[in-house]
Amino acid sequence: MLKLLHQTIQQTRALSSATAAVTRLHRSVYCRVYPTVVVHPDGSTINIRYHEPRKIIKLPLDLSTLSESERKSRLEARKPRKKVKIMDEVEDNFNARKYMKYIKNKK
Repeated sequence: MLKLLHQTIQQTRALSSATAAVTRLHRSVYCRVYPTVVVHPDGSTINIRYHEPRKIIKLPLDLSTLSESERKSRLEARKPRKKVKIMDEVEDNFNARKYMKYIKNKK
C-alpha cells in the first residue's frame, strides 16, 4: 500500500497558472510567434508573443477619459495639416537683343 501511495504522489504534477511562463509551451505543434511589445494608453508595456512579425502594438486611447482641452488637442492633431502653397513669381526681364552682339554670324 505504501508503494502505491508513493507512486501516485510521484505521478501527480503540480500545475499552476505560472507553469507556462516558467517552462516551455506544452504543445505538440508549435505555431510561429514573434516577440512583440504592447503599449497601453497610459504608457505601460507588456512583452507578448504575436502571430504576425510586429515590433510594437500601440493600443488606442479612450477619448472619454480625457479632459475637454486634451480631447480637442488630440482631435486637432489627427486632422490633416493644410499644405502651404508658395507662389514664387519670377521676374522675367531678359532681353535677347542685349546679347546679340556676342553671337557670331556665319557667312
